[in-house]
Amino acid sequence: MCGIAGWIALSGLPPDARAIAEKMNDEHARRGPDGSGVWLSRYAVIAHRRLSVIDIDNGDQPMLSPAPAGAEPRLALTYNGELYNYQELRRELSSRGHHFRTSSDTEVVLTAWAEWGVRAVEHFNGIFAFAVWDNREETLWLVRDHLGVKPLHYHHDGDRLIFGSEAKSILAHPDVVTAVDEDGLRQLVLPLLKFPGTNPYRGISEVLPGQLLEFSRRGVRTSRYWDIRDFIGRPTETDNLADAVERLRSLLDDTVARQTIADVPLCTFLSGGLDSSAVTAIANGLPGRGGVSSFSVDFTDAAGSADSRSALDRRYAREAADHIGSLHSNIVLDSSLLAGGDVRDATVRARDLPNGFGDLDTSLLLLCRAVREHATVALSGEAADEILGGYLWFHDPRAVWAQTFPWMADSPAHGYLHQRVLDTIDPDLARALRLDEYLRDEYATALGGLSFDPALSKEERRHREIIYLATSYFLPMLLDRNDRLSMASGLEVRVPFCDHRIVEHLVTLSQGIHNAGGREKGVLRDAVRDLLPVGVLERKKSPYPTTPDPDYSHRLEEHVAAVLADPPDGLGDIFAARVLAPGQVTDSARSHGLVSNFEGEVVLNFASWLRQYSPKLAI
Repeated sequence: MCGIAGWIALSGLPPDARAIAEKMNDEHARRGPDGSGVWLSRYAVIAHRRLSVIDIDNGDQPMLSPAPAGAEPRLALTYNGELYNYQELRRELSSRGHHFRTSSDTEVVLTAWAEWGVRAVEHFNGIFAFAVWDNREETLWLVRDHLGVKPLHYHHDGDRLIFGSEAKSILAHPDVVTAVDEDGLRQLVLPLLKFPGTNPYRGISEVLPGQLLEFSRRGVRTSRYWDIRDFIGRPTETDNLADAVERLRSLLDDTVARQTIADVPLCTFLSGGLDSSAVTAIANGLPGRGGVSSFSVDFTDAAGSADSRSALDRRYAREAADHIGSLHSNIVLDSSLLAGGDVRDATVRARDLPNGFGDLDTSLLLLCRAVREHATVALSGEAADEILGGYLWFHDPRAVWAQTFPWMADSPAHGYLHQRVLDTIDPDLARALRLDEYLRDEYATALGGLSFDPALSKEERRHREIIYLATSYFLPMLLDRNDRLSMASGLEVRVPFCDHRIVEHLVTLSQGIHNAGGREKGVLRDAVRDLLPVGVLERKKSPYPTTPDPDYSHRLEEHVAAVLADPPDGLGDIFAARVLAPGQVTDSARSHGLVSNFEGEVVLNFASWLRQYSPKLAI
């Protein structure tokens, strides 16, 4: 995994283009601590930061296509990701007469592009975001993986296009202004939604999952090589539970086997939940892979507690690890570090934005830092809930039939967080942003592009609508969070449930098969029943844990008081006066088992962002 950046100026690059590209590239230093490179031509400058995972001694980037001595190469590639089927593609390309200088998947991507052009992506299985500059055609291509696991942003202005893995690299370009308009503010105060193709910073867009973007003298053109909507409305693949279970298990076995290929230490995240336990069990059972390392998160104060979420995770993770045979470690985080301003600043910097979730973010960052001391690659169970209907809002009729994004109507969980954020916003700003109208329009737009097999019942159509909303508007928020906080630690996280073949299979199964046995994700439980202990198999879904340490609350109050004593410019324009009044942001009750100290967390995140980025706000 890496960070990519660059820009194309079709009227010609300025003399300081390399220096600018190096500055943009430096913004990705944490994503790629093992190497740095910049390539320059008349119209294009391409940059890369490398985290070495495959073919450590080779595979440096940008990578150029072979060319005669003294001649410019036709293709230049900067690539972030992992191609899980690169070995098969390498053999196929070799049979077509291509010769390889390295054993890296990067060279396979470049060679496949030289052989098939844009249709190369139809051959790819992996997570990736890359840019290919065609020197002869004077054309740039930006490409993103099927589910959008790896980020890719761009800024288009006339005959110029600037791109980068993260917004911070684009904002480092001197001609890009760090500004947030009304649409951006709406996104910032709706943190449980990630609107496809957008970014809160004015003028910065995101390449969509499964999208190809072409930039040339003809302008910008986009197309989709993969779209979940093409599968969501299809007839039910099978009504036979045994067939669905067998197919899912086969795909999981193949996917995890592919995703354990690495030339560096590899591990898994193991919370003791169904999804991470399934991934860990399959990885541990691979030939030559016995005794895979697994890690879970815990907090200093939870060691003697039997009822905190982290304590439950610790118990189930140990039960799963003992049954599976993984080499398990429980990473205990110091709550005083979680509350520290340095860690908060680092999480905001990693995400480029303030709409994080307090100690959920800081604990994930610290967990990734700790795991990075032992491994460079980690496998995660992320995404199973979105494609299999694992959340309450897939089942609670109030959320299922709400005329909005279901998780925002799920009052015991995510809907509560949504309302808590809105309650902190300045009332005049909230009215000016017309958030209810904005949400209605976005919801209608989201569903407007869907069509279904007429044989599907009303209930089946709605189930698939929610899967689409979850994978297109909710999962991207989680994937972005995981990528940013892990890569800020130099840790690559792979997500087996985001393999597009698994998604294609699962979204065309009936709700009854998803919930086989009367349990959410029943088809997955049946698929891995032989691998896991009964307690883990039957465990109810548990949210990512937060620290229950009261000292965390006290430290947070101190930080809030310090910020309110000397607030950064713009803070008073965003938040309600009552929130910013001294002594008003105190330890909030952990209602419904959610994040404690919520108002204080939100204020501190925005204050950190305003200090670090100094954005121009449309307020």
